[in-house]
Amino acid sequence: MTRPRAELDGMIRLYPAGDGPLRGAGLLWAHGGGFVHGDLDMPEADAVSRAFASRGAVVASVDYRLVGDGAGRFPAGSDDILTSWAWLAENATELGADPARLFAGGTSAGGNLIAGAVLRLLGHAPATASAPLPAGVFLAYPTLLAVQPAPSPELRAALDANPDADRFAPAGVLEMYRTYLGGDVEGAPLPAIPGLASVADVTGFPPTITINGDTDELRVSGEAFAATLIEAGVPVDLSLEPGTQHGHLNRPEEPGFAPTIARVTEWMAAH
Repeated sequence: MTRPRAELDGMIRLYPAGDGPLRGAGLLWAHGGGFVHGDLDMPEADAVSRAFASRGAVVASVDYRLVGDGAGRFPAGSDDILTSWAWLAENATELGADPARLFAGGTSAGGNLIAGAVLRLLGHAPATASAPLPAGVFLAYPTLLAVQPAPSPELRAALDANPDADRFAPAGVLEMYRTYLGGDVEGAPLPAIPGLASVADVTGFPPTITINGDTDELRVSGEAFAATLIEAGVPVDLSLEPGTQHGHLNRPEEPGFAPTIARVTEWMAAH
């Protein structure tokens, strides 16, 4: 694969497509980092983008604004996602991608931004750019709720048995969203906390694949959002990556990375 190039004033790092089962597809990709960390060189951005590009997709990895001095608070990062999505849609043919086969995906906080951007495209809060909906959405261990439901007894026991994995207690997650919003979560715009969406809110949402971490308390929000999508009649592929903690796509050397990429590649190729 040739060297990635920068587009859109450096907001996007573009990965040209190689040969593979995703040939003709495009993917807008958003790394995680709790809205305050992350960059285009972290494995969750670069290694994932290279993996999908090597399988035939044109990948646009987004260097969205992070919370810092208030500059990246909602809706700044969401606006960057929408701007990048509109750019990818407008330039798809030139980039070698079918405009009807453009996907959007992200991990953790990036998954929040992707889900929220799609809600904005559906009309929930103004969109800064006009663009079609994605052909499909990939959410990897997303954070979608500021106030999380309690984990199942099985998950709670797994977290208790593995303190290193128990990093997303409710108080910490709530504070993360307060930082992101610059204030209280009450009355926050729906695209900032997509897990609050009702069945009516997600009607028309694209087909979605969600792969959560196994021992990861954030998986409760991904599961809750998937349940709402399913109730709305949205095709959903929901699974766990066995043996993983939160952020396994940021650790390509671990066993969970390759099977997740393979599963999503198969899903994208079928859409």
